[in-house]
Amino acid sequence: MHLEQGKTVIDSAISQQQLCLVVGHCQVKYKGRAASKLSQGDRLLVIKPDGTFLVHQNSKMAAINYQGPGAIVSTEIRKADEDADVAKVEKTRKTETEGAKNHGPQKDSMLLVVKAERKKPQEEVIEVAFDSLQSAQNFSLQDDESLKLFGSERQLADLLEQDLGLIEKGMRPLQTESHFNKGAIDILAQDKDGRLVAIELKRRTAGLDAVTQLVRYVKQLSHRKDAKATPDANAQNKANRVRGILCAPEITPNALTMLEQEGLEYFKLDYEISNPSAKIKGLQKKQKMLEEFR
Repeated sequence: MHLEQGKTVIDSAISQQQLCLVVGHCQVKYKGRAASKLSQGDRLLVIKPDGTFLVHQNSKMAAINYQGPGAIVSTEIRKADEDADVAKVEKTRKTETEGAKNHGPQKDSMLLVVKAERKKPQEEVIEVAFDSLQSAQNFSLQDDESLKLFGSERQLADLLEQDLGLIEKGMRPLQTESHFNKGAIDILAQDKDGRLVAIELKRRTAGLDAVTQLVRYVKQLSHRKDAKATPDANAQNKANRVRGILCAPEITPNALTMLEQEGLEYFKLDYEISNPSAKIKGLQKKQKMLEEFR
């Protein structure tokens, strides 16, 4: 594909606010919070109507270079001689491939430069210099639907809060997402003996990071409780220590060992995810008591 043809396709996509996909041999430069240079290679460039600008390699999930929404995208055809790095690599590559027969009948000394610029919060520029193109296409996509996530930890916490008796008889919720400096408890509850209970909920197998998180919450809750206690109440508060319960479908052996060493508890949470909802197995939704409406 000729570079001029590629430029026409990209310019059309920008003006008509369409999605554009470009595949070709290029070099990538970035200047902004830092500076970087990605040497010559075959890559995929994705340009979205909102200004999102993504450069992908042929492996891994994340883009190797990107600009978020709001970037201003522009194109130009210029001589490779203006870019010493590209010109040097291009000369070597074309010598080794007998005149670059695999890259189409285009001007050897020219580049298609696609640039994404943004001014705020800081000036940043990504410049992709193509010396050859395999493909450039634009697409008009209509998608007004936002992602609906079923079975999120927040949704599961809301469901579990309806009947904490599933974990332990007599346990009742006090509030959800008690906030700390770092993070928030999913459910703050009280057991039948009046002890505070921090409940942390995980959708997938709980690991050491989940236990560390719960340990931190329990300690912070304990400090809050101690700060409010009178000297005469300290002994009682020590006996009624804050409990921590980790709820998850599974837990790793190391995490379970750490949990037990910290004096915390694990509850196996079984749930089913379906569209449009999630269901916790064994959970019975309670009818609201009269005092809950007051």
